[in-house]
Amino acid sequence: MSRHLVDPELAAMLDVFPGIVLDTETIGAMREQMRGMAQPRENYARANVTIEERTVPGPDGAPDVPVTIYRPTDATGKLPVLLHLHGGGYVLGAAEGSGAGNTRTADELKCLVVSVDYRLAPETQAPAAAEDAHAVLAWLNKEAANLGIDTDRIAVGGESAGGGLAASTALLARDKGLYKLCFQLLIYPMLDDRTAANGAKNPHVGDYIWQHEHNVFAWGAYLGTAPGSDNVSPYAAAARATDLSGLPPAYIAVGALDLFLEEDMDYAARLAHAGVPTELHVYPGAYHGFEFNVDSDVAKRAEADRRRALGRAFAG
Repeated sequence: MSRHLVDPELAAMLDVFPGIVLDTETIGAMREQMRGMAQPRENYARANVTIEERTVPGPDGAPDVPVTIYRPTDATGKLPVLLHLHGGGYVLGAAEGSGAGNTRTADELKCLVVSVDYRLAPETQAPAAAEDAHAVLAWLNKEAANLGIDTDRIAVGGESAGGGLAASTALLARDKGLYKLCFQLLIYPMLDDRTAANGAKNPHVGDYIWQHEHNVFAWGAYLGTAPGSDNVSPYAAAARATDLSGLPPAYIAVGALDLFLEEDMDYAARLAHAGVPTELHVYPGAYHGFEFNVDSDVAKRAEADRRRALGRAFAG
């Protein structure tokens, strides 16, 4: 175990964070539990940010997609947009769980944040989640005038599974060629099902929060087949893409003890090799989901780092 490597501030959270048992029998209960853990909106509401829930047209033949929209009321001109995708291993989570961070982003960067409640596995399997995200991207472009946004400044981003989904959405948008993205913000992204199939090469990763057995279950539920199988689509697992050229600039952040460390560093290297401007941050002593400890120094630094990168992308 790598407990001696954990940042001391983050180690304290491990003593109170419940262990996760992830299987088909516990999914429903865990979703309810996570909804109960979401901060009440009044705890993070800001006077100069409005929050609206609505639905937008889904992919052809699929249900409409619920979104939560965060709008700064004190901004002028056409706003940049962050198309946000929540985490949860493709099987858990909801847009409301990211409300506090999305409110801060909208306020501090004076941008519109549109957080997507994409369809979850195992009820719906890949690539439905990426198609939901692309449908919201289409809606943003078609409704740009009504929304008051700048379609040249739409970024996609997310955490964990949301980061992996953001990478897949960037691939899907590139390949469809209908709408542009200016940036991809990938926070400890879940990119590669082959990590679940083969295990991590690094003996110091994956001991905390999101572990190998969670990864195996989640990828299997999302893909509908065993992780590591042949012919997995890059719109399901972005690391499966053989061509990364022509993608928007990328920012990747991951903890040094995160199960996804190697796959994230490898994806960053491949993006750079393909000529994609790429920024990679590895935070020592940090495990998967470390930003839940919002008061820790490393979480504050990580949020400030990525917000600066997103601000630079919006500034062009």
